[in-house]
Amino acid sequence: MLDDIVRYLRCPYCAGGLVRAGAALNCPAGHSFDIARQGYASLLPPGASGGAAGARGAGGDTAAMVQARSDFLAAGHFAGLAVKVAEVAAAAAGVAGGGTADGDMGDGRGGGCVVDCGAGTGYYLARLLDARPGQAGIALERSRYALRRAARAHERAGAVACDVWQGLPVATAAAAVAINVFAPRNGAELHRILRPGGLLLVVTPDQNHLRELTAALGLLAVDERKDERIRRELGPYFGLETSRGYRTTMKLSRADVLAAALMGPSAWHTGASDLAARAAELPEPVPVTLSVTLSAFRRGGAR
Repeated sequence: MLDDIVRYLRCPYCAGGLVRAGAALNCPAGHSFDIARQGYASLLPPGASGGAAGARGAGGDTAAMVQARSDFLAAGHFAGLAVKVAEVAAAAAGVAGGGTADGDMGDGRGGGCVVDCGAGTGYYLARLLDARPGQAGIALERSRYALRRAARAHERAGAVACDVWQGLPVATAAAAVAINVFAPRNGAELHRILRPGGLLLVVTPDQNHLRELTAALGLLAVDERKDERIRRELGPYFGLETSRGYRTTMKLSRADVLAAALMGPSAWHTGASDLAARAAELPEPVPVTLSVTLSAFRRGGAR
């Protein structure tokens, strides 16, 4: 619910705290932000483009992309990964923020919230909140189509529209844990919103991820130096604590294969009809590799 996270948010104009007044969030300086009837709040700053991530459109993922992702996730193909995200985060976050999920940190915000930066439909955030009873979660996302689903992903989660490249509308040191799964990240802002000692868990695909579909469907290949680049980007703000791989083989129908293609960045470069035609030529079921790296970073002191 949005009400569970308002105390952790801040105004994207002046960084003031926010309070709910009916169908809006207001700050002391008089800035006001609408709450959509679907339950999410829009905290986009002036001039936010959302397009800095390159492979995403100015408004984030389209309705078709979000529907494909929802269908694919509902089929359970990434359920094991979601469990692994929750396990790794729970193990690494035992001392995150210096307190427990419901511990008193002396600032009225308990032990801090969980933030999912680039949350999509809120799938991974919901699983993580299941493993952290009593803790609230914030789903940060650009696409309004994804936000509509993220707002209903978990009873203790609220969804907020934002542009990660313009700054995160989350109060400084509000989060005990932040996760970033297959999404762009802003190291400086993630450092700011996490408490000292807080955990950042980043999940990235490696070169083997969906490898059976890369050539068959013409999907975008994963940069072979992606993990190296991410560590370099986050290095000034975080210390790498653990890095581990997760790999399994999925058995996909042609419909699943098409959904996997349509929910990712390749959908911005190849038409749906072309992807559907290529998927129709594949045998069924299709063995497809899910292969990712889960990297746990620890936030240090003031920078």
